[in-house]
Amino acid sequence: MAIQLRVGFVGIGNMGWPMAGNIAAAGYPTLVYDSDPARAERFARERNATAVNSLAELGQSADLIVTMLPTGGDVRDVMLGKGDGGVADTLGSGSIVVDMSSSDPVRTRELGKTLSDRGIALIDAPVSGLVAKAETGTLTIMIGADDEQALQAATPVLEVLGERLIRIGALGAGHAMKALNNFVGAAAFTATAEALIVGKRFGLDPKIMTQVLDVSTGRSFHSAMTFPEHVIPRRFSTGFTLGLLAKDVGIAGDLSEAVEAETPLLELITTMWDEAREAVGAQADNSAVIRHWEQRNGVVVES
Repeated sequence: MAIQLRVGFVGIGNMGWPMAGNIAAAGYPTLVYDSDPARAERFARERNATAVNSLAELGQSADLIVTMLPTGGDVRDVMLGKGDGGVADTLGSGSIVVDMSSSDPVRTRELGKTLSDRGIALIDAPVSGLVAKAETGTLTIMIGADDEQALQAATPVLEVLGERLIRIGALGAGHAMKALNNFVGAAAFTATAEALIVGKRFGLDPKIMTQVLDVSTGRSFHSAMTFPEHVIPRRFSTGFTLGLLAKDVGIAGDLSEAVEAETPLLELITTMWDEAREAVGAQADNSAVIRHWEQRNGVVVES
């Protein structure tokens, strides 16, 4: 039965393209919609899928909708419409929406209530892993859901996209975990960057410093991967933009305020990444954030 689900995919970007491609390759009838119709048409030709011209058509034709969009606001607009109809207007009762974007968990719960009133189940399932893992279907997927039956129906599709499906909790929990994970990642990147900047000013080689960090207590994903592969050789090509990571850190900050937690480090990291985004540019690779701090310190972190 699961293989007969007609899957609608919204957002054929850097991550959405390989993800939707894996769904189509698994045998699911796949319909795609993108704000760039030409891109959707090209995807459909190359990946044995069907491009649709409107959100209304997507809702009429799909049983399960997957969204992979820049913000939760974009997801809400796609679902409910922005001046015109949204997908939810034509989705049948009993349909499922899986939001795999990085969205605000509080707003996710609000959207879930709105969709539930229409008989539509919402699941949040953001991912960890960049384009390479999206291509191989080996993403880590963080899942929040209230409707167990809907989650059971959606799980075979999620298994096509990820090798680790981790149930975090109720609706919104996946988005909360994604934002908090990216805050921790941004904090680790910031600490590593500052250590290398200080070391470079003292005369240490950043390449050697990352080798030491990577076998010591300062080890992180960034000391192991981001700095040796992207920062020190000045490639800056992780595939995830500075604007999106700063947005996720901001979501973590908003969540902290919503639950009335005292988080001074989160506040500091949010401010630092917001300032760097303005200085370097939202469309720059997230690893290029270091250029802002390098400029302020008069050094370049390279061997």
